[in-house]
Amino acid sequence: MQQRSSVAELAKCLRRELDRYSPGGKLPSSRVLVERYRVSPVTVSRALSQLAAEGLVVTRPGAGAFRAPARATAAPAGDTSWQEVALSADGAADLVPRTVDASGVTISLAAPPPGVIEFNGGYLHPSLQPERAMAAALSRAGRRPGAWGRPPLEGLPELREWFARDIGGPAGTVTAAEVLIAAGGQSALTTALRALAPPGAPVLVESPTYPGMLAIARSSGLRPVPVPVDADGVRPELLADAFRATGARVFVCQPLFQNPTGAVLAPDRRARVLRTAREAGAFVVEDDFVRRLAHEDAGTLPPPLVAGDPDGVVVHVGSLTKATSPSFRVSALVARGPVLERLRAIQVVDTFFVPRPLQEAALELVGSPAWPRHLRALAAELKSRRDALTTALREHLPELALPHVPSGGYHLWPRLPDGTDEAALTAAALRAGVALTPGRPYFSAEPPAAHMRLSFAAVGGTAEIAEGVRRLRTACAEALP
Repeated sequence: MQQRSSVAELAKCLRRELDRYSPGGKLPSSRVLVERYRVSPVTVSRALSQLAAEGLVVTRPGAGAFRAPARATAAPAGDTSWQEVALSADGAADLVPRTVDASGVTISLAAPPPGVIEFNGGYLHPSLQPERAMAAALSRAGRRPGAWGRPPLEGLPELREWFARDIGGPAGTVTAAEVLIAAGGQSALTTALRALAPPGAPVLVESPTYPGMLAIARSSGLRPVPVPVDADGVRPELLADAFRATGARVFVCQPLFQNPTGAVLAPDRRARVLRTAREAGAFVVEDDFVRRLAHEDAGTLPPPLVAGDPDGVVVHVGSLTKATSPSFRVSALVARGPVLERLRAIQVVDTFFVPRPLQEAALELVGSPAWPRHLRALAAELKSRRDALTTALREHLPELALPHVPSGGYHLWPRLPDGTDEAALTAAALRAGVALTPGRPYFSAEPPAAHMRLSFAAVGGTAEIAEGVRRLRTACAEALP
C-alpha cells in the first residue's frame, strides 16, 4: 500500500475513535498506535498531523496527542454571489473568456482514491524517484555557505552553466549567459507565452498536445490553433499553412517523445520547422520536458532544437522535475537575443527567483554519482513497464489501437473504437478501480477520434500494470460500443 493510502486509512480509523475520548482526553501513544495498526511511526505521525490540521486533535511535544476541545458553533455562511457579477463585469470587451479551465491539468495531479490504480499520473511513482539522493542533496545544500541567502535573479551561475552544457552538448552551442533558472516547466512555459504573444493573439500548438500548455495559453488570453501531429511529429506543410492563415508569431512544440503521442520529430522535419518559423518571423517554444525519461532501447537522442539555432528562433524549456519528483521544481529557459531580457523581466516580476536552497540541491544532485545511476536505472525500469503495458493491452484489449509505441516518456496513447464515449469509459474505469486520462483535453479543437492516455510510470510496478489492464478490460466491456 502506498504511504498516502496508509495515512488516509489510519486517519479514518482514529477519526472514528475520537468519540471515545472526552475533550482534552489523551490518545494512545504513538508506540501503541504503531503496534495496534501495524503501521510505521512515520504513518502515525502524518495521520496525527492530518487530524491536527482538521482541528480534531492537539499535539503537544513530549506529552502526546489529545482530543481537541469542542468546536465553537460555526459562523453563518456569507453571501458571495456578488462575485459572479464582479468577475464577469465588462466581459463583452474581453478578447477571450477570463474563466480558467484547469480540469485538463488537475486530472494528472489529483491522487486517486485508495485502491485505485493510477494510470492517469503525470509523475514517477515514489519507487522510481531518487528519494535518497534528493534527500542527501538537500541536506548538503542546506549546509552550503550562503545557501539561505538571495540568489542571483537569473539563477546560480554554476547551475546555469550545468544546464548550458547539458542542453548545448559537447559543441558548447549554449552558454550560461543564455540560461534562466525557472521554477519548473509549467512556470517556464507560462513565462515564455506571456513574453512572446499579447492577449488575443493566436498561438500555434501541436494537435494533440499537453493540456497544461493549452490552459496556460487560454488563461493568458491567447487563442490556441491546432497543427496536426503524426508518427514523425508536427507536419511542416500544415505548420506553414497555419502561419499564413493566422499570422501567429509563436509555435509551441515537443520535438522529443511528444505528449501524448510519444512521437519524435523526424530528422528531415527539424530544419523545416525552424525555417518555416523563421520565414514567418515567429518563435518556436521547445518544451523538452521528458528528455531524461528516455527508455533503455531509445538509442542516441537528437539534440534539442535550440542547440542548432544561432538565430534565436527557439525558446527552450528543459526541466529536472519529470526525472526526479513533482516537488523538485527546477527548470531552465534558454533564449538568444532581445527576447532573453523580456523573459527575465517577466520572471522577476512574477516570482522574483527560484529559492536558493532548491537550486543548491539541484546542483548537488546532478553533480553526484547517484544522478547517472538513477537515470540508467530509470531507463531500464521505464522500458520494462512500457513493454508490460503494451503486451497486456495487445493480449487482453486488442480493440484498442496502438499505432505507435514510444521509446521514451511515461505513457501510451491508444486510440479507442469509433463511437466511444470517453467520459463514460473514464467513469466505468474508475468504478472498476483504475484511473485513466481521457483524450479530449489534449485537443484544442474537435478531436478526430477518441483516445485515452495510460501512464505506466505512476503505478507500483509491472504486477500493478497487469492488474490495471484486467480492471480496464472490465470497464471496456461495459463502456465500449
